[in-house]
Amino acid sequence: MDQLETDVLVVGGGTGGTVAAIQAARAGVTTILVSEFPWLGGMLTSAGVSAPDGNELAAFQTGVWGAFLSELRQRQPEGLDHAWVSFFTYDPRIGAQIFADWVQQLPNLRWIAGQTPQAVLQQGERITGVQFETLSIHAKLTLDGTELGDLLALGEIPHRWGWELQSQWGEPSAPVSENDLTKRYPVQAPTWVVLLRDFSVVKSTPVIPARPPADLEQFTGAWEDYGPEALLNYGRLPGNLLMINWPQWGNDYGIGLERLITSQQAKLEFFQEARWHSQNFAQFIQTQLGQRYGLATDVFPASQGAIGGGAYALHPYYRESRRLQGLVTIKEQDILPLPGGQVAPLPLNPAGQVEAIAIANYANDHHYPGSDLALKSKSLRWGGRWTGTPFTIPYRALIPAETDGLLVCEKNISVSHIANGATRLQPVVLGIGQAAGMAAALCVQRRCQPRQLPVRVLQEALLSDAIAPAAVVPLFNLPPAHPNWVSRQRHYLDHPDTYPASGNCPSLKHALSSAPVDPYLQKLTGTFHRQAEQDYRFTSSDPTRGNVHTWTLVTLEPQVNEQLQNCLNGQTLTVQGWLNPAGNWLRVQTIS
Repeated sequence: MDQLETDVLVVGGGTGGTVAAIQAARAGVTTILVSEFPWLGGMLTSAGVSAPDGNELAAFQTGVWGAFLSELRQRQPEGLDHAWVSFFTYDPRIGAQIFADWVQQLPNLRWIAGQTPQAVLQQGERITGVQFETLSIHAKLTLDGTELGDLLALGEIPHRWGWELQSQWGEPSAPVSENDLTKRYPVQAPTWVVLLRDFSVVKSTPVIPARPPADLEQFTGAWEDYGPEALLNYGRLPGNLLMINWPQWGNDYGIGLERLITSQQAKLEFFQEARWHSQNFAQFIQTQLGQRYGLATDVFPASQGAIGGGAYALHPYYRESRRLQGLVTIKEQDILPLPGGQVAPLPLNPAGQVEAIAIANYANDHHYPGSDLALKSKSLRWGGRWTGTPFTIPYRALIPAETDGLLVCEKNISVSHIANGATRLQPVVLGIGQAAGMAAALCVQRRCQPRQLPVRVLQEALLSDAIAPAAVVPLFNLPPAHPNWVSRQRHYLDHPDTYPASGNCPSLKHALSSAPVDPYLQKLTGTFHRQAEQDYRFTSSDPTRGNVHTWTLVTLEPQVNEQLQNCLNGQTLTVQGWLNPAGNWLRVQTIS
């Protein structure tokens, strides 16, 4: 068996692991990234969910997340605004190529594909490396970026799987006692994403075969509250691709979820069932809506013995994994807004320092097939649309309570089952990965363990990163292009007691939008209609159909949000923005 040594070892080429390895190498330490699949990026690519949710506002497009969006805008010829579930949809092949290119640019980063961890190497309470099928790698620091927190199990590091009752932490949405839902679904259900293609004028694409058990009646009513167009446009991608990741009697799969962690054979059985479930849902869609919709068989790479490939993602889209028992645990109270405010409280360590290292703002969203969970709302209206309360990830949620030599960098952070519904999304996991990779590099350079690294050193490194500086304090009206961006971030780190509950820096003049010139940006003149607070419409001639049309008016830009709040009902406006027929919205970049 080959023996390798490195400063930092990242196990798992998912969203967090890929970025952690890239950031560690960019920070100057030797890094090895070991992945199971031939694509890097996890949720964003190999799992097929190329429609990221959360951190969509301009002020939150920072760090590697912002850099990824910038690369997508340059490489995706058709633009990014195609679906109604996300403002950013793209061909997953392009996302995978971006990550591969970033890795290739780093001579101190070695990527090894096609290996899975078999054992964790330890000396006492310190992780020293990982053994794989054909090699062992010894490292000063190891990062668990696996989709299911595999190193936590292999290293017998204390972790959680399943629900916590309300008595444990007083979370308002946690169950008081075990019930049928908690027993049936110990974690949120994964989805095996399948990509269809709208062949438009082609009336007879190959029939999608059903696989056992072919109970297509289970999908009846999947889109009855939405309509078939909403189903198809939910995850519409460029090139007439349709991402099928549909939660309403669709292809979420949650039967026997405990098999994901009991044995390799049991996990493979779950995989096959979940994959067939998505195939049957695709067949149901084709049967109900017509053979113009067929499998997009040329997207995902095929490999011998693989269950995925072609039109099917390489692995499931996991919403939850094993969760570390860390130095601190993110609870539901930590992601909810301050009383009378629009942001969550900043997390403080025992020394009273802000320990935020990544930002997030997604709503708390849980998936259990056929069941609903009532959750305390953390949604708010901003920019003419619904978004979520911004909150932050504390550094200590990445550090095991007792074990040294390890950081986590995926959905496996120290978080409650309830709060995981808001921490599991692609942009925040990118931020977690970037912070973990930077922390690992700093620990190597300072010859210390993660628990010994001063959080302010990590925050300064993230804020001042030469390639992808990342925000650590969420502020609605402070986009990264603002000349006071770094100074205001530092101010609230130094003076957390002054952090505004509104999430807006007081007396701050807006910077002009930093969005690049986009050939799909259109200029329209029309009539502004105020429906209610933060609910706007815009009537104008439709440049695509030549008739008068009314659009929902939305924005991601703080200066436009403020302008819209001051517009008068019936006022004539000239705007520049993007039209999205799938969501029937006009996303405004500037108002003149």
